[in-house]
Amino acid sequence: MPVEIPKDKWTGKVRSVTIGAKAAEGGTRTRTITVGGDTTMPFMHFEAPTINTPVIAVEIKSRKPEDWSALLEESWGDAMKDPTVWAKAAESCGADLIVLWLSLEDSPDDAVKAVKSVLAATGLPLVVFGPGQVEKDNELLVAVADAGKGERLLLGICEDKNYRTIAATAMANGHIIVARTAMDVNLAKQLNILISDMGLPLDRVIMDPTTGALGYGMEYGYSVMERLRLAALQGDAMTQLPMMVTPGFETWKTKESKVGVGVPESWGDWKERAILWETLTATALLESGASIVVLRHPESLKRVRTAINELMTV
Repeated sequence: MPVEIPKDKWTGKVRSVTIGAKAAEGGTRTRTITVGGDTTMPFMHFEAPTINTPVIAVEIKSRKPEDWSALLEESWGDAMKDPTVWAKAAESCGADLIVLWLSLEDSPDDAVKAVKSVLAATGLPLVVFGPGQVEKDNELLVAVADAGKGERLLLGICEDKNYRTIAATAMANGHIIVARTAMDVNLAKQLNILISDMGLPLDRVIMDPTTGALGYGMEYGYSVMERLRLAALQGDAMTQLPMMVTPGFETWKTKESKVGVGVPESWGDWKERAILWETLTATALLESGASIVVLRHPESLKRVRTAINELMTV
């Protein structure tokens, strides 16, 4: 006698969010990306279909980073000197999205130039992150939002200290925002409430609840993301947003990935270890509910893509 698999019945649904705009929509992208729309926990195909396959973004910089691992420099080579070339290389490796991370040294004119050059180099939807300092983020992202009007960019990072400015410029120019909080369900929900109160529709918001790398707090981040998804499915409107996380950023600052000398031989081959660290972190976060993972190494991208394809097999 066949065994019947028990199924949960959920009343809630994750909102769908579309990044990028084609010519007919006022943009120049050759493709758009839609994430979210889930009505069950990740990859529970026996309960409900996964509406939109999770996607992979590749992080590039407006200026060549000086603090990245030598393994990443070895992989990307001279492309790291020019965001235009780097974006093309990322697209050729199979990225779904490009994340252009601006630098503290950038002026608003520099930021706009970098964004326009990347938009011209690739037809993929574009995510633009500020350098991570509130005043500088506001200065650069307002200029970028104005220059990229119509492209439906994903702008970040929107936090409790600057959400008013970022949300306002997104509303004025038709963009989407990344709402980032520390690893806490209530903080994520509260920021979403504040953004919604400003009038930005929640189908133009993606959550970044932040995470850690494998062995550096990823388990806690996983738990927070899982709880956010459960709350969304149970009907909490302020948690019903797709989630984006940056395992590449987290992974490549750990010693296991960044350091190749002066470590125990038992740690194994440096390159394989580093790529596995990023791959396993990203794959685990996909299983906790991430719709977008941002990676750095092209080999990690290939392996995570294989994992997504297998997880999407019904």
